[in-house]
Amino acid sequence: MPHNHTRQPHDGSPRYEGSTVLSGKTDQIKGRIKEAAGALTDDERLKREGKLDQAVGKVKVAAEKVVDKVKDAAEKVVDKVKDA
Repeated sequence: MPHNHTRQPHDGSPRYEGSTVLSGKTDQIKGRIKEAAGALTDDERLKREGKLDQAVGKVKVAAEKVVDKVKDAAEKVVDKVKDA
C-alpha cells in the first residue's frame, strides 16, 4: 500500500495526497464491504457491485499516481529551463 506523504512543490506550499487517491481508497474499502456483505447474504448483485467499486478505486489511485509522475517530470523540465 502506498505511503501517505507530503511533498513540497516549488512554491514552498505543502502538497498532500490528492483527493482522487483518497476517493479511490474509499471506493476500494466500500467495494470490499459490499462484496463481503454480498457473500454473507448470498447476493450476487451486491458482490458484483463490490468488485466493480474496488476496480474503480484501483483505477482512480493509479490515475492519480500517473498525474503525479507527469507533474514531477514537468517540474524538472521547468527547473532545467530556468537554470539554463
